[in-house]
Amino acid sequence: MDRITSAKNPVVKGLKALRERKEREAAGRFLVEGEVMLREALKCGLTLREALAEDDLAALAEELEALGARAYVAPRSLLESVCDTRTPQGVCASFDLPAPLPLADAPARIVALDGTQDPGNVGTIWRTADAAGFGGLLFGGGCADPLSPKVQRAAMGSGFRVPFMTAEDLPAALIELSRRGWSVIASDLRGADFYSRPDPGEKYVLVIGNEARGISDATRQAATALVKLPMRGGAESLNAAVAAGIMMYELTRV
Repeated sequence: MDRITSAKNPVVKGLKALRERKEREAAGRFLVEGEVMLREALKCGLTLREALAEDDLAALAEELEALGARAYVAPRSLLESVCDTRTPQGVCASFDLPAPLPLADAPARIVALDGTQDPGNVGTIWRTADAAGFGGLLFGGGCADPLSPKVQRAAMGSGFRVPFMTAEDLPAALIELSRRGWSVIASDLRGADFYSRPDPGEKYVLVIGNEARGISDATRQAATALVKLPMRGGAESLNAAVAAGIMMYELTRV
């Protein structure tokens, strides 16, 4: 197992580049930070490629090397230069990008994101979807990259467990799902009271929009129901992830 001491080392430069979407797509890999997240990725069957650990975690680097990774140790300063977090947890690794789930294999319960851009919101929605028993996330155009370090850190491992789908033309994908039997429930400030919604049935999509603009007009037209949570106090709206969490749990409540 080699020790790296230079920031100009190609391994260091390659791992650091994975913080950027275009570099992830070009390399076909993404960056996972921290031992807990790394082990969760391994548990979920993702393919490990390279690992970089600080000197104090040489035993972990050896373990990862035994699992087939090209593993290296380095001073903490180098690890800090690679990781997206300000105080990294001692190790990071590259994994092969997971393939999105085809829309043809869509699960019964889906959360769709229509231009949801904040990585923290996206990751939190993903984590809540996992906890509430949803089977997948559908990312429309303009969303935060599902495989960015910030999104995956907020998802806390749920991004590895709950598959994602992509659709540049989200309204067309929603219309296709509706044609195949899914109810499309979109969160919208112009919608009816969420608690008076019709029964969505066994298959449904909950659509969450952009933090500032909400859902698009085309998505609004593709929805089979428009709903909003009642604001009983002075606030005009809720944070996107909070609203999504309330709706997800209410939809799955028996």
